[in-house]
Amino acid sequence: MLKAVIDTNVLVSALLSPSGKPAKVLDNVLNGSVVMCYDSRMIAECQAVLLRPKFGFAKKLVQQVLSFIIYSGLSIVPISIEAVFTDEDDKKFYEVAKTAEAYLVTGNVKRFPEEPRVMTPQEFLCVVMGNR
Repeated sequence: MLKAVIDTNVLVSALLSPSGKPAKVLDNVLNGSVVMCYDSRMIAECQAVLLRPKFGFAKKLVQQVLSFIIYSGLSIVPISIEAVFTDEDDKKFYEVAKTAEAYLVTGNVKRFPEEPRVMTPQEFLCVVMGNR
């Protein structure tokens, strides 16, 4: 089972551009090839960001995506990480990924510790393809 933590910026990009790499990552979650790992902090952030008026996403669409993630994903109680992050809001994604031994898919790899499981959507899609 391929497990991934998907950063909010990837979800936003997936919904804004249905033919882009982030959308292909989300497609793999929706079709069951990838199980998304999450915690309540991540869900709260995703909901707050996806409902921002500047994106124009329908509330029903946001609820459907989040409900699917909660229903089909793995809820994780993360282990706290002592590392200092430039943006402490990013730490929750890293903590969940480390605890779940999952990939962390983000558009901002430089904001996370440099390690093999932190990757861009393009890099993650290569892992997905190699896992088939």
